[in-house]
Amino acid sequence: MASHRRPKAPNRTRVSILTAGAAAAVALTSQAAHAEPSKSEVKKKVDALYEQAEAATEKYNAAKDHQEKLTDQVEKIQDQVARGQEELNELRDGLGALAAAQYRGGGVDPSVQLFLSSDPDSYLDKASALDQLGTKQADALKQISAKQRTLTQQRQEAGQKLQDLEQTRTELGKRKAEVQKKLSAAQEVLNKLTAAERAELAEANAASRSTSRPDLGNAPASSSRASAALSFAASKVGLPYVYGATGPSSFDCSGLTSAAYASAGVGIPRTSQAQYSGAGTQISESQLAPGDLVFYYSDLHHVGMYAGNGQIVHASNPTTGITYAPLHSMPYMGAVRVG
Repeated sequence: MASHRRPKAPNRTRVSILTAGAAAAVALTSQAAHAEPSKSEVKKKVDALYEQAEAATEKYNAAKDHQEKLTDQVEKIQDQVARGQEELNELRDGLGALAAAQYRGGGVDPSVQLFLSSDPDSYLDKASALDQLGTKQADALKQISAKQRTLTQQRQEAGQKLQDLEQTRTELGKRKAEVQKKLSAAQEVLNKLTAAERAELAEANAASRSTSRPDLGNAPASSSRASAALSFAASKVGLPYVYGATGPSSFDCSGLTSAAYASAGVGIPRTSQAQYSGAGTQISESQLAPGDLVFYYSDLHHVGMYAGNGQIVHASNPTTGITYAPLHSMPYMGAVRVG
């Protein structure tokens, strides 16, 4: 006769363990999915970091440009001070010879004693002293006084420029560190990918890169110099993007545009922001012609060159290098015609 035993009720402890285990498995699965972003998400994150690095780079370029200008100014002022000191020494030597001649003739005129004074101005300010001076002596002493004032001003100016230079060097270091931080963060994101995933990402980037010349139409350039600048930029398509580079084998965005116009015999500012405000005349989008500069993002940290037919050529980022792109592939802010 078959047994009709009632099935044993499941042990509550066992049920709890199984339930917890199932929940943990779901959680781990969710975490694993969250820990593995899609290739498009990785690309988006890396591109965002590259954009931040580019914004920091333009600030670095501005600080570097300012440093170079300050260095030139300091050197010129120091040269002026050195020449001025030589001229002052010659003036004093001439007045000293006059004093020696007077001494041999029976004594030094009180007015010539100004030569021995560390502050001729205080003596010259006295009208009574001027009455005792001969015309030649008065002219010599006035030259000495004027030269001393000029040298004092130049030394003060040089001192201020040197302080500015030191502050600029500090700023330069901060901006460089900021760029490196963003690049390192981008590299860390890429390092988390497997070799196969990196290869897939490289293929995706290659698909978005346009090194072949698109249909640019036949619109004439705004000038012969703009045409020459565009030809230069177009000839660099396919070369790498390097932060802070101005050529000849790599460029950043403003490095490419400044080098392009330099090749056409036109000097424009080094940074994208300075190019927008000082490279020429701001124009509307409807006025765009090949060779015009186009600017992107609210802080104007990216610049390219209009190539025609709704296309630009620009130094994009370390992933895509120098390439063609649609005019509105980034947040468009304005354009400038170099004049």
